[in-house]
Amino acid sequence: MEYRQVEDRVIVTGLQDFDIKQTVECGQCFRYIKLTDYNYIIVAFGKVLKIVQMSNQIIFYHTKVEEFENIWIPYFDLEKDYDTIKQNLSAKDEILRNAVSYGAGIHILQQDVWECLISFIISQNKQIPHIKQVIQNISERFGEKICTLEDCDFYSFPNVEQLWVATEEEIRQCKAGFRAPYILDACQKVLSGEVNLTQLSSMSTEKAKNELLKIKGVGPKIADCVLLFAVGKHEVFPTDVWVKRVMEYFYFKEDTQIGKIHQFAADYFGSRAGFAQQYLFYYARDKKIGK
Repeated sequence: MEYRQVEDRVIVTGLQDFDIKQTVECGQCFRYIKLTDYNYIIVAFGKVLKIVQMSNQIIFYHTKVEEFENIWIPYFDLEKDYDTIKQNLSAKDEILRNAVSYGAGIHILQQDVWECLISFIISQNKQIPHIKQVIQNISERFGEKICTLEDCDFYSFPNVEQLWVATEEEIRQCKAGFRAPYILDACQKVLSGEVNLTQLSSMSTEKAKNELLKIKGVGPKIADCVLLFAVGKHEVFPTDVWVKRVMEYFYFKEDTQIGKIHQFAADYFGSRAGFAQQYLFYYARDKKIGK
């Protein structure tokens, strides 16, 4: 990968194994606007980025090299060797070969832990357009305005202190519904130190998961999503009803307990289970397999 700054943008060439469409539309993040195919606006870490991918280059607008190196390279996981990951998984079976080939440009994002946690609390029993709207409502009401771009105002996601001042009713007014008390419980436990988000990456996966499970409304699936999409625990295998159905379709051929699916993922996919989950999920969803 090579990159250079031209005015207010960073132009990247030679980047292999990355597809912006596949990466942002595989269910791991919610703060993006699709302008056209391969033309997106991304909001993360209090920044707004426009990214346009073409056959021979990717242009990151409204950023500079220092910000690109410190925020966007880690966020998009641009320095990881995805080719080796894909080769390893593809060698396991034909199912994975097909899934990896179909979603060959997926990268697992490294999001802000707090925003990722609240986003997946919000995601319970909601479709992606609704999740995005609730997050936008909360950001507009409790965050800070970042800029106006493409005739849209963009706001930072509120930090724990900013969100803690909200009442349950105010959060419900953002269309969070029954998740409002869960959001406030997360605020209270993080502020009190009962839940330590800053230390999750240095904890064992089991301990980090148990830390997140202290929060009301956070079950194993939400905890695993946070660990995979924000903490870098790539061995976890987030499993909701949809992923369960996909795994049953591909590997079990019968109704299977989630615990058995997790054990299979740990034994079969190993430290790359999270990558396998994303490839399988994206492939099955687009192909409407297992529905």
